[in-house]
Amino acid sequence: MVEHRYGRPHGRGGGAFAVTAVLVGSLVGTVTVTGCAAPDDPKAAAATDPALAVRDAADVLARAGTSKTGTSMEMASGGTRVTIRGEGSYDFRRRTGRLQVLLPRDPAGTSEHRPITELLTPGALYMKNRGAGVPADKWVRVDTTTLDDGNLVTGGATDPAAAAELLRGAREVVYVGEVELAGVKVSHYRGVADIARAARAASPQLRGALTAAAKGFADDTVPFDAYLDGEGRLRKVRHQFSFSNQGRTVAVASTTLLYGFGVPVEVVLPDRRDIYAGKIKA
Repeated sequence: MVEHRYGRPHGRGGGAFAVTAVLVGSLVGTVTVTGCAAPDDPKAAAATDPALAVRDAADVLARAGTSKTGTSMEMASGGTRVTIRGEGSYDFRRRTGRLQVLLPRDPAGTSEHRPITELLTPGALYMKNRGAGVPADKWVRVDTTTLDDGNLVTGGATDPAAAAELLRGAREVVYVGEVELAGVKVSHYRGVADIARAARAASPQLRGALTAAAKGFADDTVPFDAYLDGEGRLRKVRHQFSFSNQGRTVAVASTTLLYGFGVPVEVVLPDRRDIYAGKIKA
């Protein structure tokens, strides 16, 4: 299958910022396409070791199987804060999912963007309606292990499995308290995730992407707020990513919501002949 890679600006973490910026149509001109077992009683574990409860989240989701997901990514671009939203479903056993990602209006508020269809798979991200210059019936394929951020921010949505796997590197975790989320009582935890530690402990399917992220971000740790239900399932996680781009620090807040566990999830990858191999313009 044809591989696609994006050109990167100078600076550590620059590639991730450049591609994300293209999604909101603001900063880049042309892009070249080339654990441990969960405890029997999650509440008991939370009371005795909050960090353990959070680190087990990825394993618990794998046992849960599938869920619906909602995503939100906020970033500052040219002095304007923009939000990219997505909805879809995810299979945590196969590490595959499908999202419809909606871009914000342009700065003048006059231009509507077609939703981007994203297929999430181990090691690759597929996007349709990706940008100007790409035929309507073609897909863009990105090798996520080559991205500076491991696709934690590049696609405008954090891969739900990667969001959970990142919590394997959780430390300095505190239990904040019990709150209600969409009618479900959940336990709120706050801490920081060590990206390199998470990469070492990650499942084989996500290890390559997180290893890339460990090298690409400006900070080695990522602050997070995680919310687990009574079965230990991750219901919401918010990460605060930070990376450098051409001498300045860029902050991105990514939120992943999980609900509707057990829904059917079908992800059909595009045929090789449907993969675009040209250039994308912002």
